[in-house]
Amino acid sequence: MTSQAIADFSGLSVALATPFTASGEVDMKAFRALVKHVAEGGADVLVVLGSTGEAATIAESERDPLIAATLEEARGKKVVAGTGHNSTRQTAAWTKRAQELGAHGALIVTPFYNKPTPQGLVAHFRAAADAAPGLPFIVYNVPGRTGLNLTPGALQLLWQNEQVVAVKESSGNVAQISEVARTLPPGKTLLSGDDNLALASIAVGAEGLVSVLGNMIPKETRQLVEAARAGRRAEAVALNNRLLPLIDALFVESNPIPLKAGLQMLGLGGDFVRLPLVPASDATRARLKEAMAHAGIR
Repeated sequence: MTSQAIADFSGLSVALATPFTASGEVDMKAFRALVKHVAEGGADVLVVLGSTGEAATIAESERDPLIAATLEEARGKKVVAGTGHNSTRQTAAWTKRAQELGAHGALIVTPFYNKPTPQGLVAHFRAAADAAPGLPFIVYNVPGRTGLNLTPGALQLLWQNEQVVAVKESSGNVAQISEVARTLPPGKTLLSGDDNLALASIAVGAEGLVSVLGNMIPKETRQLVEAARAGRRAEAVALNNRLLPLIDALFVESNPIPLKAGLQMLGLGGDFVRLPLVPASDATRARLKEAMAHAGIR
């Protein structure tokens, strides 16, 4: 199979939440409604089984139905499946399966806990590429969750893998994001992994956002990304100022705890999360309501 290294993941990607029932099962009806809401709201890419989707506590038997449902409800939008694990064998197997199901790409987080060297990262992503030839990869750097920061130097090694086409940068470090942008090879894409840094990241060279906020208000989130990418500074700043209190509220507790509460308020599933996460506190819910009002959400 030929490489799909020209895959375009720019614009708005939304890291989908996974709704659960009160008994802790995947709420597939609510999930399909959420996918439809996000796709019709203007997302360019739908990301299933990411951090926001609580992938760490999704059972093996639940993965295929979630990927398949996303593809069925995608309205023609690209679908990227989270396939990263700290076991390279598991990552390779999940990546191969995502390709078999028809996903357009894989979001692969840097291995957590193991603390691999840059050479280990190269071998890890090569194994995934060998398992799923031609499938485009988005490398996911989120040191707050993995304990490993993908430095710009190490990323340069990963860019040599023809299937690594983009990086989701969630280091929260604008200086690092700027250096990634400065050293970005032709044909590769930098994506902001944090809603609150979307505007800053796009200003230094990112071409899109992988969003949590987009679960709730995909239309407004897309407008922010489009205005920033088009250089409409006043419009982008005004939108950012309007949405920032809500973005901040979504992260006062571990994601997706506040998001699930917000989605419940919008009638898009319950607020149930899987242990070791617990539902949002009353203080978080109050802050969310206030921030939603500030953003003009009813």
